[in-house]
Amino acid sequence: MKKIGIGYSSAKIILIGEHSVVYGEPSIALPFSAINIKALVTSSTTKTTIDCAFYNGLLDDMPELLDSLKKAILLSLEKIKQTHTPLAINIVSDIPAERGMGSSAAVAVASVRAIFDYFNVNLPYSLLLQIVNESEKIAHGNPSGIDALMTSSDTPFFFIRGQSPEPISLNLNAVLIVADTGITGRTKQVVASIAEKYEDEQQNGPCHSAIYQLGQLAYSSKHFIESNQSVELGRTFNEAQHLLSLLGVSSPELDTLIAVARENGALGSKLTGGGAGGCMIALANNKKDAEHITTALKNNGAKQTWLYEMSDINETISQS
Repeated sequence: MKKIGIGYSSAKIILIGEHSVVYGEPSIALPFSAINIKALVTSSTTKTTIDCAFYNGLLDDMPELLDSLKKAILLSLEKIKQTHTPLAINIVSDIPAERGMGSSAAVAVASVRAIFDYFNVNLPYSLLLQIVNESEKIAHGNPSGIDALMTSSDTPFFFIRGQSPEPISLNLNAVLIVADTGITGRTKQVVASIAEKYEDEQQNGPCHSAIYQLGQLAYSSKHFIESNQSVELGRTFNEAQHLLSLLGVSSPELDTLIAVARENGALGSKLTGGGAGGCMIALANNKKDAEHITTALKNNGAKQTWLYEMSDINETISQS
C-alpha cells in the first residue's frame, strides 16, 4: 500500500444525443477538463470514512443521495479483496452536482482510481468502466455508459450504446459556450418518464420519432464537426433542442438562456445532459461573439459560464 492514493476525473458535456443514446441512437460527447474532481485515499484507524462537499462521516452511514458513490467504493474494495481495510477518502470537486455534467460518474471514477492507486493495484480501463457503470445504475436507473466513458477519458467520442466508442477529431473554428442555470436537474426521473412514454406508445409515436430524429442529428453533427461546418452544427443544436422540448426534458430556466443565446448571435443553442435544469450550450463563430453571448447569459440568470475552443477541446479560454 502507498501512504496516499490519488485519482482524478473530469466533467463531460454531451453535444448531442441526450436521452436518445439510451435507446441505441448515437451521441457525441466531450471530456470537459475545465472542471475536475480529485480523490485522495489514506489509511483510517477504525472504519472507512468519506469527506466530501455533501457528507463527512462513516461510509456505512452515508445518505441515500450518495448510494452510487458507496457502490463504487464497495465494488472497488471487493475487486481487490480489501473489504475489511478501513480507509479515509477525501473528495474535492469543482463539478456542479446534478447539472448534466457527469458529476456522479466523475466522483466514482476519481474514487475508484484513488482506491486502486492506494493499494498499488493495476486498474484495467474496462474494469474501471464496469465499476462506474454499476454505480451509475443507482444514480440514473438506466445509464447509457457515456458518462463513465467521458469522465474517465481525454478524447471526444461518437458513442453508440453497446458498440465500441469512436474517437472523433474536433476540426471546428468555433467556440462552445457552457452556462449553468444553477437549477439541479432530475436525470433519473426524466429518464424514467421518457422510458414510460417510449414503452407505452407505438413505434411511430411522437416519442419514438423524436428519439430517432435525435439519432439522425448526431450522425449529421459528426460530419459537421469533422468538416468545419459550424453554421450547420448550430442549426442542428436548434433542431435537437426542439425535439428535447417535445420529450419534456427542458425547463423554463433552460428555455430562457437558450433563447438569450440565440438572440445575441449564437449559431445554435440547446440543453446538455439530462435536462429539467442543469446546463445549456451554445455555439459562437469566434471568441468575441462568445464573450458577448456570455455576458448576455450572465445578465439573464446564468450562474457560471465556460468557453471552449472547438478546434482543441483541451484549451479552455475562460470561465466565470
